[in-house]
Amino acid sequence: MLSMLRLAGVPVFLWLVLVPQADWWALGVLAFAGVSDWLDGKIARAWNQASRLGALLDPTADRLYIFAALLGLVVRDIVPWWLMAVLVLRDVLMLLALPVLRYYGYGTLPVNFAGKAATLCLLYSFPLLFIAGYAGMVGDVARIMGWAFAIWGTAIYWWAGLLYAEQGRRLIAQARRADRPSGTGEKPLPGVAATTGGDSREEAEPAQSDQTAPGRGSRGSGPPSSGTSDRKGATSPP
Repeated sequence: MLSMLRLAGVPVFLWLVLVPQADWWALGVLAFAGVSDWLDGKIARAWNQASRLGALLDPTADRLYIFAALLGLVVRDIVPWWLMAVLVLRDVLMLLALPVLRYYGYGTLPVNFAGKAATLCLLYSFPLLFIAGYAGMVGDVARIMGWAFAIWGTAIYWWAGLLYAEQGRRLIAQARRADRPSGTGEKPLPGVAATTGGDSREEAEPAQSDQTAPGRGSRGSGPPSSGTSDRKGATSPP
């Protein structure tokens, strides 16, 4: 419910920023989004109510708020368009990687600590950048702090994307190794005799199926050959 309320607040936030330009009301909606983001995770962990839907809605709401705030800041000429392009490009690359992961049987990757830190920095920067539009010392301080959080957040946002890419690469490599058939030229496992020309142990055993196995109360038709190898590769005694 908290995640859905946070999602419902995205168009309200964008309308407040663009139409009446009621920045303080918009900041109130953004503050509610931040508090509810912390609260729903706290409740889910405390009451063991974590769900797959919640894990999907939570980062989706964060990204939508980032996009809405960036759009409002760009339209009102508070931040340049390239900042929005850099952040959106990273999310587009992540979306393009999802079909590849699904092809190998994996879903969305879990959010890592760098991704959470980047989202926190960006969500701190946007309110400060809105306040930076006001004259006076408060606006000047907010501008410096807002751009500091925005630059750090953007850098960590891309670093988190690189970590996701490396994690996806390892998962895909693991899936390929699991699906790779064993070839004839591969090195045999330790303790297993190599198969050459039909003289292997596995091919010789069916021919001895008419003899009673040693240790079961009966003797075979003759003594075992001194050249026969057991499972460990050791030579059986005559």
